[in-house]
Amino acid sequence: MNAASLPLLVDTDWLATNLDAPDLRVLDCSVTLVPVEGGVRLESGRAAWAAGHIPGSGFADLMQDLSDRDTKLPMMMPPAAQFAAALGALGVGPGTRVVVYDAGNHTWATRLWWMLRAMGFDEVAVLDGGLNRWKAEGRALSVELPSHPVVGFIAQPRATAFVDREAVRGALGSAQVRMINALSADEHAGRVSRTPRPGRIPGSGNVPAGSLVDSATGRYRNLDEIRALMQSSGAMDAPRVIAYCGGGIAATSIAFSLARLGVQDVAVYDGSLVDWSSDPLLPMETG
Repeated sequence: MNAASLPLLVDTDWLATNLDAPDLRVLDCSVTLVPVEGGVRLESGRAAWAAGHIPGSGFADLMQDLSDRDTKLPMMMPPAAQFAAALGALGVGPGTRVVVYDAGNHTWATRLWWMLRAMGFDEVAVLDGGLNRWKAEGRALSVELPSHPVVGFIAQPRATAFVDREAVRGALGSAQVRMINALSADEHAGRVSRTPRPGRIPGSGNVPAGSLVDSATGRYRNLDEIRALMQSSGAMDAPRVIAYCGGGIAATSIAFSLARLGVQDVAVYDGSLVDWSSDPLLPMETG
């Protein structure tokens, strides 16, 4: 299989067959949820990766190397130079293909998938079912470090991949843009909240990121089911979609799923409700 034919989503059989391909880079980008009083704390998944990972995989640290160090908002897209240095250190560059995975429900993997695409790198796929499926099938794990040489990642940023609050504010009420909230139905309605103010951006549809995944298998639902979810939310009707969530992570699963459906004009609001709801002058809907 050549680089041009890499699909957006690959299964564990595909990865096992292609694992030794010299141009393939496999990246674990998991973030660990550590229980604390009143909720959870996010922690880099590097320690878990070091304890056992898909053979040959490197660790892409979304919380450290791949977060903007010059903003108070958590886990924002870093500048192009920082991103390029981090990916180049992992052996990702011209002529390589990448498969990303995580130990959760794909949203960390789709975050890195979207970031790579935002930087002009399209030869990237998500592992369906991620590490949990790989382990459930009894496949080998490794504690060895990958040996890929450092290369020069060429960043070619796509300005429309991420948007900020001003772009979202400008799109309010526009028939040309559909906002899609990737948080749960309860968070969408404002019944529960993990952001400064409860609720949603006015006029938003809702496709919880978790609803895109089959709870029994941990894999993405089939495309007909995903299409139905997107259609019911209005995501298939507007010329442009802006996906958001709490902080720009779960929203990337919406962007990924829309890409699989052939929807081209999609953006992710980086910062999402953590950013939007922190401004008391910006409107929020509940109910």
